[in-house]
Amino acid sequence: MTSKQTLCEAASGRIPADTVFKNGNIINVFTQEIYTADVAVYQGMVVGIGTYHGRTEIDCSGKYLSPGLMDAHLHIESSMVTPCEMTKSVLPDGTTTLIADPHEMVNVCGSKAIDYLLKAAAKLPVNLFVMLPSSVPATPFETNGAEFDGADIKAYMNHPRVLGLGEVMCFPQVLSGDFAIFEKLELAWNKTADGHAPGLSPQEIQTYACAGIETDHECIHFNEALAKCRAGMKILIREGSAAKNMEGIIPGLVESGIPLDHFLLCTDDKHLEDIWKEGHISHCVRKSIALGIKPAAAIAMASIHTARTYGLTGYGAIAPGYHADLLILDDLEQFTVSSVYKDGILVTPQWMEQLEETEIPENLLHTVHFQEITTSQLALPCKGDMHVIEMVPHQILTKNVTEQLPSKDGYFCPEGAYTKLCVVERHRGTGNIAIAPLKGFGIQDGAIATTVAHDSHNIIAAGDNDEDLCTAINHLKEIQGGYVIASKGKVLASLPLPLFGLMSTASGKVTSEITSKMLKLAHEMGIPQYFDPFITLSFMALPVIPEIRLTDRGLFDSSAQKFID
Repeated sequence: MTSKQTLCEAASGRIPADTVFKNGNIINVFTQEIYTADVAVYQGMVVGIGTYHGRTEIDCSGKYLSPGLMDAHLHIESSMVTPCEMTKSVLPDGTTTLIADPHEMVNVCGSKAIDYLLKAAAKLPVNLFVMLPSSVPATPFETNGAEFDGADIKAYMNHPRVLGLGEVMCFPQVLSGDFAIFEKLELAWNKTADGHAPGLSPQEIQTYACAGIETDHECIHFNEALAKCRAGMKILIREGSAAKNMEGIIPGLVESGIPLDHFLLCTDDKHLEDIWKEGHISHCVRKSIALGIKPAAAIAMASIHTARTYGLTGYGAIAPGYHADLLILDDLEQFTVSSVYKDGILVTPQWMEQLEETEIPENLLHTVHFQEITTSQLALPCKGDMHVIEMVPHQILTKNVTEQLPSKDGYFCPEGAYTKLCVVERHRGTGNIAIAPLKGFGIQDGAIATTVAHDSHNIIAAGDNDEDLCTAINHLKEIQGGYVIASKGKVLASLPLPLFGLMSTASGKVTSEITSKMLKLAHEMGIPQYFDPFITLSFMALPVIPEIRLTDRGLFDSSAQKFID
C-alpha cells in the first residue's frame, strides 16, 4: 500500500502522477457542484484536482467524471452466476463497489458459503464487501439447509471485507425483544446493521431503529420512507427485477425537498439479463434523474452516501486520498458511461475475460435432496371459503383473501385466475410438501418450478395441473437445482443452477441466454408481463413479507406471524 507521504508527493507535483484526466467536468458529490479541472491519479489513488501533468494524460474535454457507483445492498445469488461472472457484467457498466448480503447461499450451506464468497472477493477487481447474514434461518416457520448463529457471526465480524450485519428480516423478534437477535445486533454495535421491515407502525419504527438497525430497503412509498428517515434510518431505494420502488418514493422526495443524504440506491435482486438490458446501478441513477433528482444528487446517492453509511473511508468520491474508481460519461442526463477506471486502470473487455474463477468446493454443488413426488401428494382438499395468496402487480407483497375456489371431487382444481402453488423441502429429507391456491400468476397448460425460493430455498412451483407440477419439480433433483418449465408431462426448458441450487457454473452469456428464453416462454404461457415469473415466484415462500406466504410447513399469515389452519 502506498504511504500517505508518497501520495502527497504526487499531490504537490514533486513527483509526476501516473495518470491525469485532463479538462473533465468533475462531479463533486460533497458539494454537488460540477466544474472543469484535471484529476491526478497515482498508484490507484486520486491525489489531486486542479492543474496537473502526468506520465499518461487523457483528454476529457466535454466529458464528465463521476465516481464509480456503489450498490448499497444486493444478493449476488440473484444474478444466478458466480461473483466472477457477475463482475464481468456490472463493472463495465460502472458499478465498482458491491455490498453483498449472502444470506441466500448461507441458508443452504452455512459458513462454507461465507468462506467461498470471501475467497472469491479477494480475486475480483470490484470492491466486494459482505454483510453477515442475521437471519439464517429467516424464521422458525420453515426448513432451511443450515444455521448461522451468533458464534458464526462473531467469527467473521472482524474480517476486513465484513462491514456489519445483514438485513434483519426477523423484525417481529426485534419488536418482541427476542434475545437471539439482540445478541447478533450487539456483535455489530460498531458496524452497520441493515434492516428489512415493511409495514411497521409508527411506534414499531421507533423500536426497530432503537435496536441500532440503520437502514431499510423495503419502503414502497414515500410516506413510509419519510417515517423511517425521521427515525434516523437510511433508506435504500430499491430497483431490481421484481421489486421496483423508485417511482413510489422519488417523486415524494422531489416534492418534499428534504435533504437526500439519508437516501441510497440498491438493486437487491436483479437478473443478469436485466443488467445487460438496462444497466445495474447506472439504471437507478438514470431513473432518479428522469424522476426529478438533479444528476449530481443522484450520483451522490449511488456513491458517497453509501460509502458513509457503511464506513467505507476513501471510497465514493473523486477527491484526494480516495480510490481512483472513476467513470467517464459522454452525457450527464442520460448517464452514458463511455469508460470505467478501477483504481486508475481502464476496464477493458480483455481484462474482464482474463478474470479467473474461484475453485468451487464439491459439497456446494450437491444440495438438492428429496424423494420423487407423485400427483397424489399434491391434492388440496377444498371446502367452503379458502385462504388464497393474491399477488400484487409490480410488487412482491401479497394479499390474504378468502374466496370460493374451483373444485372437482372435493379437491382444488386450478382454472381461470387460480394456480396451484407448491413448496417442497429439499435440504434435510423431511418429506414436507405444502400446497396453496395462488391468484394472479396466470400460468396455463403447464408449470414452472425452481430451487430459488427466498430465503430458505426449498423448491417452489406453480402450475395449473398436477402432472406438469410433478414433472417440473422432479427434474430439479436431476439437475441439482435451477429453473424448469414443463407442459403436457414434458420438460420444455431448464436452467441448471447447481451452485447452492441458486447459481450457474456456466458463463454469464450462456446463463442469460437460457434465462431469457425461459422468461419469454413463461410469459407466453400466461404469466403477466409485469411479473418476472421466477423472481416473483421465489418470494411467495418468504414469510417475513406481508401478507400471506407458503412455506414447506404450510400456509402462513406473515402479518400475524402464525400458520393458517
